[in-house]
Amino acid sequence: MVKRLLREPLLHFLLLALLIFAVYSRVSRPGEVSGHIVVTQGQIASMSEAFSRTWQRPPTHDELEGLIRDRVQEEVYYREAIALGLDRDDTVVRRRLRQKMEFISDDVAREVEPTDQQLRAYIDAHESAFRVERRFTFSHVYLDPSRHGENLARDAAQLLARLKQAGGRADVSELGDAFLLEHTFDAVPASEVAKQFGGTFAATLGELPPGEWRGPVESGYGVHLVFVTERTEGRLPALNDVREAVRREWTNARRVNANGALYQSLLQHYVVTIERPQLAEPGR
Repeated sequence: MVKRLLREPLLHFLLLALLIFAVYSRVSRPGEVSGHIVVTQGQIASMSEAFSRTWQRPPTHDELEGLIRDRVQEEVYYREAIALGLDRDDTVVRRRLRQKMEFISDDVAREVEPTDQQLRAYIDAHESAFRVERRFTFSHVYLDPSRHGENLARDAAQLLARLKQAGGRADVSELGDAFLLEHTFDAVPASEVAKQFGGTFAATLGELPPGEWRGPVESGYGVHLVFVTERTEGRLPALNDVREAVRREWTNARRVNANGALYQSLLQHYVVTIERPQLAEPGR
């Protein structure tokens, strides 16, 4: 039984792995890995506070001693893993370490509180992100070209005359042809109008004088007779109206810039060589 076990390849592999592990731990341990582990009073207080937040009570003496033992065990395993180079070529560890490096510049960016002048300058530089869209309040009557055929222009003109007589009191739900969307829209952004009716319809809506029936106005569905009740022009909002949003975007931009600056400064210490694969011949 013993002889058969000694001839087992799996046992040979296990013994060889243990030998390599022992030798590697001796020769590859960096000098900066200390053999002295200190669990400070601050760390103990932090562990106790974390326990209290989780369990809604302070730890007992035995529980606190268990937390300290776990801390020592974690530190031992961490140092031995670093000594063996187990952190190398580990995607999860590499990403976590990169994230912690980026946290350094993030903390620097968060320490700076922007002034009103800086926030206004950020709004001016990013108008499209903060501009309040033009909005329309309007009613419309739809005419289906497939139903009216060659009489579409005539029918639209006759209906427009009736609508002008009724003015803003016209009951649009009872006029024209059946339509899938609403007949009245309240303070709808121009982008939403363009999304539902098409860009040409939204652009024409921006040119119509409020308070009177106009048309026909073309859309992707057909033609419409339109009554614009109110049109609110687009504008840049006052800083007080969007302060928190601007501050959030300003801080994020500063964080991105700080990370970029940190990376570029660190990159100066390295020579980067990229061994690219040879490109295939044209046509292959």
